[in-house]
Amino acid sequence: MIPCPISEQTEVYEVVPEANRRVIDSLDYFIVENTRSARRFLSRAGVARPISELEFVELNEHTTSAADIERMIRPLEEGRSAGVISEAGLPGVADPGAQAVEAAHRRGIRVVPLVGPSSIMMALMASGQNGQSFAFNGYLPVKEPERSRAVRAFEKRALSERQSQIFIEAPYRNVKLLESMLGVLSPSTKLTVACDITSPSESIATMRVEQWRKSPMPDIQKRPTIFILGI
Repeated sequence: MIPCPISEQTEVYEVVPEANRRVIDSLDYFIVENTRSARRFLSRAGVARPISELEFVELNEHTTSAADIERMIRPLEEGRSAGVISEAGLPGVADPGAQAVEAAHRRGIRVVPLVGPSSIMMALMASGQNGQSFAFNGYLPVKEPERSRAVRAFEKRALSERQSQIFIEAPYRNVKLLESMLGVLSPSTKLTVACDITSPSESIATMRVEQWRKSPMPDIQKRPTIFILGI
């Protein structure tokens, strides 16, 4: 499981341990979310072999057949090693690569996670929210009133369980989501908005909703952002 940088503006080994290079250099077969971005990452990582000699298979939202995943795993059953690469951050976390991992476990194939950046965990680290109990909830509903109902439900859970509630949105819908949250959340609820993590433009702020409402809307449109609710 090979992590890659979250931001294109950071060098690979600024955020990924140099030790990962030895593992990457040992592989010639990769299960990836997107071949183009995986090739670009490996090139930036200074992979030892020519990119043209590497084999890539894609596992993403368009992979709908269990038979396709079986074919991806078959070389591993025959003794070959594979690297799993997401578009950004940690493979298998909020990422379809988890399907390949599940298939590997069913066959008793060893799965090795390498160290690397996770925007989800880095946002929690820098938020000041509860790091003892937290939940990552992925994406909220796109449409209203379902989205507002979901926001209220997560707020209720944060309050009743004292548990940080973490979620993400497609970058082009960030502003709409934040507007919805500020419209329905209790003034005393804490909200973290963590944007462009590891990038030079990184911005992480935690305030009560009443403070967010009095502040200028942060510039998060089309920028990768993590949202956290807490008490």
